[in-house]
Amino acid sequence: MLLLTGATGYIGGRLLSRLEDEGWRVRCLCRKPETLCPRACERTEIVGGDLRDPASLATAMAGVRTAFYLVHSMAAGDSFEEEERTAARNFAQAAAGAGSVERIIYLGGLAQDENLSPHLRSRLETGEILRASGVPVVEFRASIVIGSGSLSFEMIRSLVERLPVMITPRWVDTAAQPIAIEDVVEYLVAAIEMPDRGGVVFEIGGADVTSYAGIMSEYAKQRGLKRWIVRVPVLTPSLSSRWLGLVTPVYARIGRRLIESVRHSSVVGNQSALHVFPIRPMGIARAIERALANEDREFAETRWCDAVSSSGLQTCSAARPAGHRLIESQTVRVPVLAKSAFRPIRRIGGASGWYYADWLWRVRGFLDLLAGGVGMRRGRPDPDRPLPGSTLDFWRVEAYEPDRRLRLAAEMKVPGRAWLELSVEAAGSSSVIRQTAEFEPRGLLGLLYWYTLYPIHKLMFRGMLRRIASAAVMNA
Repeated sequence: MLLLTGATGYIGGRLLSRLEDEGWRVRCLCRKPETLCPRACERTEIVGGDLRDPASLATAMAGVRTAFYLVHSMAAGDSFEEEERTAARNFAQAAAGAGSVERIIYLGGLAQDENLSPHLRSRLETGEILRASGVPVVEFRASIVIGSGSLSFEMIRSLVERLPVMITPRWVDTAAQPIAIEDVVEYLVAAIEMPDRGGVVFEIGGADVTSYAGIMSEYAKQRGLKRWIVRVPVLTPSLSSRWLGLVTPVYARIGRRLIESVRHSSVVGNQSALHVFPIRPMGIARAIERALANEDREFAETRWCDAVSSSGLQTCSAARPAGHRLIESQTVRVPVLAKSAFRPIRRIGGASGWYYADWLWRVRGFLDLLAGGVGMRRGRPDPDRPLPGSTLDFWRVEAYEPDRRLRLAAEMKVPGRAWLELSVEAAGSSSVIRQTAEFEPRGLLGLLYWYTLYPIHKLMFRGMLRRIASAAVMNA
């Protein structure tokens, strides 16, 4: 039995697919099991639990031989280092207490410099905490991961595609040894049956040593684009992260963590992984070629921003605690069956837009980026099925019942918590579409936000509902 944590994340999701294809017995630990159920195969066991809650881990660890630790708190606030310590400590204690766990496999970050960024320092500390459990740990320290949907690749793709001239800080020239997502997964799978060597650390990278500037140049070459990179001497992580937020899907909180980390060299110094594993990682040209081929599909198999942790939120459970919520609800009847009435709802957002005043939605997304939020650039991974847990512009799908209900939890910066729900009820040969906006204000600022923007929200939501009804009738 394998235990996989981080299965809703970018790398964990890819690994889960590989393990299922190879027939492994897999158990996934997930804070919100309903977000993973639609993606996992029937034989994969999914258990609810939270690494911050030690009592919830015993069931997940029972009978497990190998446990993967693929979680991080990069999107969390200033307390992310303490959150990572707590999670790793709880996981390590649960693994040691289970009695059956023979190996922990952990993926961290690669850096050779001193005075590391908080993120990289925390990644190394996590490995130390796991080793302190007494359970043998196989730790992989990876350089930049390149693949369709990865954080680094989406950032590079957006920069190169949108900007003929790129004004960049000097960190774009920092040496790195980027590795393809396929090779990362190969290493993780190979570690399951690796001969017992006790605890060991492997540094992994691709075949080429380059830099972010080199990756951007190779991307531009393969896309047939001419791009110029202009370095500037001073561009702080804060300014850099906000600049990235304006032109890429990387929002400010994630961007700052990324920039603080990529300023450190990430070149493999210890080549032992090449001697232990029969894996020969591909070079940067092949890695980008593979990523581009997968990006040409409707959506990447997994994306960094679909991980619940990328939102920086704790949870967005459908069973919310009672509180003072402000609700705006309206309905419209359409002369079509429920399936036809729901069709435009399931396609909302992303390339389909929001049916009414899309420019206002884009303005809201731009303001959110300026405030350090996620903005509108994440889109949606599947244009036809809004799977629970996946992103949908600056929302996250909280619940999805085909032909009946779609519930979205807001991830934009607001003084409180917000939800938008669209549902359809059959009414004979016609259907009733109901649209409900909920807001749970946080203090006086939250109330001012709701009532100040109420006229605009009323206009937008009324227009959206009307256009959804028209689309349902036209496409019936």
